[in-house]
Formats: sequence, structure tokens, C-alpha cells
Amino acid sequence: MYLIDTNIWLELLLQQEKAGEVLSFFQTVDASSLAITDFTLYSIGIILTRLKKYDALDDFVADTLEDNSVIRICLDPSGLRRIPSIQKQFSLDFDDAYQYVAATENGLILVSFDTDFDKTPLGRKNPVEII
Repeated sequence: MYLIDTNIWLELLLQQEKAGEVLSFFQTVDASSLAITDFTLYSIGIILTRLKKYDALDDFVADTLEDNSVIRICLDPSGLRRIPSIQKQFSLDFDDAYQYVAATENGLILVSFDTDFDKTPLGRKNPVEII
């Protein structure tokens, strides 16, 4: 199972440079083996609505959470309390530490373009490495 980092979703939603790689990944991997954190969901919501892409947000929620079986992960209080120590231990930003804790607590492979995860024991995979 894979935890999909915010930058992967946004790469496709905003049609950035690696959108083709991300699309191939999503077409190859079964949606039931994908997970998204609530943090990622809210971050995408903030970004898309700032860009006035309201329909894109509506479509994203429908595609990922309603029409497909992408798992939504929310950290409980003990997971949230781990974030500051993970930030200090690996010099991660809050959002990266959140993803790290979510992935490790749920035994997920983190899929991200963010190289900050390379300095952690969890590491990360690029979409291309999986397909």
C-alpha cells in the first residue's frame, strides 16, 4: 500500500512537468492500494480554491474518495504528538513529518517527489519507480 504525498496529487491536478508520470502511476496502481492523509486533502483544497479551481476540487474529492477506494488517513492524538520529535530528528517541515508519521504508523510506502524523505529510514519512492 502507498501513501501519496501532496506533491504527487498536485503534479497531476495542476498539470505540472511530471504529470504524465503521475498519470501512468495512477493508471497502473489499483486505487484500493492508495492512501491520502487528511492533511494532504486539506492542503489540496486550500491550493485549488486559492487558484479558484473549485470544480477541480469537487472532481478530486469525488474521484479519490467517492468513486475510488482511496483510503483516508487521519492521525490520532498520539500520532500528532509524534510530529515535533520527527521534525527535530530528521529536520522535516510539519507537513513532511505528518506524512512520515502517517506512513510509518500504517506500514505504507511513501510516494513523493520530496527529497527531504530521503534522509529518513522510511525513504520514498517516485511514481516511476513503482510502475
